[in-house]
Amino acid sequence: MQSDQADLFRPYTAGYDGVAKFLHWLVVLLISAQFVIGWTMPDIHKDTRPDGLIAWHLGVGATLIAAVALRIVWRLTHSPAPADVSPSLRIVSNVTHGLLYLALVIVPVLGWANASSRDWLIRLFGVLPYPAIAPVGSPVAHEMGDIHGVLAWVLFALIVLHVGGALFHRFVLKDRVMQRMLP
Repeated sequence: MQSDQADLFRPYTAGYDGVAKFLHWLVVLLISAQFVIGWTMPDIHKDTRPDGLIAWHLGVGATLIAAVALRIVWRLTHSPAPADVSPSLRIVSNVTHGLLYLALVIVPVLGWANASSRDWLIRLFGVLPYPAIAPVGSPVAHEMGDIHGVLAWVLFALIVLHVGGALFHRFVLKDRVMQRMLP
């Protein structure tokens, strides 16, 4: 048993590469910031201006869109060796990861569409402007803001499921799956 525990702390060589790990943890940081900002920023109404925490939410969102895009491109071009898990766990993992990626794309894009409909400029690092993806005043894009808020909670639930799965691997199965993404 002692050697099994020591085994869990050795580096896992068949895991994700350094770029994948960096992008994963960058997205974790940005999503964490978005939830904190989103929960504390004022409600958005018809005449709300993108100032203060709302401006921060837009800026972090622009960075998140870029980081997720890079992460998807990297993942599609640099697949790690599959984890040594049962076929049923592999299915659960693939479905959960697929839904996470989908939510990580849809939630920010809906927020971007809502911002575009309000004629709010989205800029990466406050410099590089993103194009508007909805016409100013679009009622559909305004509704996308509400959907953005609801799906953010779905994303949160998927994150909890993902973290729970990692902890299940570490403490229940006592395998090395979680170590694949640790620095």
